[in-house]
Amino acid sequence: MGSHRRPAPSPGPDRGTTVAVGLLSVAAAALGAVPATATPHEDLRTEVDRLYAEAERATEAYNKADERADTLRGQVNAVQDEIARQQERVNGMRESLGSLAGAQYRSGGLDPSLALLFSDDPEDYLERASVLDRLTARQAGELRGFQEAVRTLDQDRAEASRKLGELDRSRKAVAAHKKTVERKLAQARRLLDALPEDERAAHERATRSGHDADLPGLPGPDGATAVSGRAAAAVTAARSALGKPYAWGANGPSGFDCSGLMQWSYAQAGIALPRTSQAQRYAGTRVPLSQARPGDLVVYRADATHVGMYVGNGQVIHAPYPGAPVRYDPVGMMPVSSVTRV
Repeated sequence: MGSHRRPAPSPGPDRGTTVAVGLLSVAAAALGAVPATATPHEDLRTEVDRLYAEAERATEAYNKADERADTLRGQVNAVQDEIARQQERVNGMRESLGSLAGAQYRSGGLDPSLALLFSDDPEDYLERASVLDRLTARQAGELRGFQEAVRTLDQDRAEASRKLGELDRSRKAVAAHKKTVERKLAQARRLLDALPEDERAAHERATRSGHDADLPGLPGPDGATAVSGRAAAAVTAARSALGKPYAWGANGPSGFDCSGLMQWSYAQAGIALPRTSQAQRYAGTRVPLSQARPGDLVVYRADATHVGMYVGNGQVIHAPYPGAPVRYDPVGMMPVSSVTRV
């Protein structure tokens, strides 16, 4: 019986080796997609970004509550001033009415028919009686005015009490938002400090690169000289703040949060903007990003919790986050939700 031995295979990987190489290739592909050593750092950077975004939302809520508290303080002061004026008026009316009542009491208040009977000059009596009737009518009017003034005073006191209660609740809301912001910022800072230096640098680069590829074409030149008046003055003010520290809840001049920088910059141009970025997006006319001009407010994220000022050449000036000073960044550093021309 002849031999049917197969030819010896040429040198190469056996089946076990092939399987092992295949498994290693899959693992390498997986590791190449998400490097094992980078995964924890990527997670940390993502968490830092999330915490900063949440802190910015809480900061905007803090700014809104603080603005409301300021408004209420002004209203309470106005009501209290009005109460003081009304109280002075009521006191004067009470004194006047008391004097008239005392005079009538001292005169004895004779019955009109008896006064006519004992009068030496009936015609003179009738004339004086007519004057007395008019005086009584005036007293009645003063009494009605007094009663109305007392009612108004009571209403003002009730309004002051209501406003004071609302102010107290607003102050508590401010304190609660402040604690939330401080907690989230402290968490973010701890996580960022835990990253190696090169990873912190990578995170910084990532926050300044963004989504430029998805943006429409923007005018190339700086264009700051193309605008004039208040927008140009606001741009000049924003540029003067470059390098100032981020300070949450602050609107200058030594430190700023994002909406505080916009409010301060436009205040230097004589324009009063609302305090929060959510309100600032409605402070003017909406324009497409492709038509942005220096001075326009660029609002970020779907919830409008970040804002910067477009200054031309595809850049904004903004207050980024704690530890990062007021600076230039690409307009596409994060998703743009709207552009507002003030």
